[in-house]
Amino acid sequence: MKKLGLRRNFGRRTLEAQNCEMAFIRKRGQSYYLVHNIRQGDRVEQLHLACLGRRPRINEEVIKGVTAKHPFVRVDWKRLREKSSADVVQPFENNSQYLRDLVAAVRNLHLDLADLPLAVLDLAKDREVSSQFISGLKLLRGTLDVKLSQLRRVKGLPFRA
Repeated sequence: MKKLGLRRNFGRRTLEAQNCEMAFIRKRGQSYYLVHNIRQGDRVEQLHLACLGRRPRINEEVIKGVTAKHPFVRVDWKRLREKSSADVVQPFENNSQYLRDLVAAVRNLHLDLADLPLAVLDLAKDREVSSQFISGLKLLRGTLDVKLSQLRRVKGLPFRA
């Protein structure tokens, strides 16, 4: 194993950063985390790099946050993105609870949007928030159109959108 040769203090322990290929995604409970193994003598410590949430999405915000907080740890972001989209993220396979939660979130969003009076957008003191809300709705509409189009092409679904 090739050492980077950097030493950093984490609390009372001094850990030495090692091979940059050791960063990986780990699931604990319902959440995913980006962690990095660091060897100290004959012990291995895990350095918590980022919490990725219920679905491990590696986006630019995560990359910037990890790079800023842990500049001495080099990560193969391309490999992690591929791994998170291919191997780790199988949320619907053998996990109907994820789909149930998603259905509930869609239902709640639908009800929240239906109950929202449009006058709220005019009354909002922060025009930027109103603008972001409208942009978010347009993005949501685009995403829904794409997903509904994909569903139309899938054979064997009980419901044809």
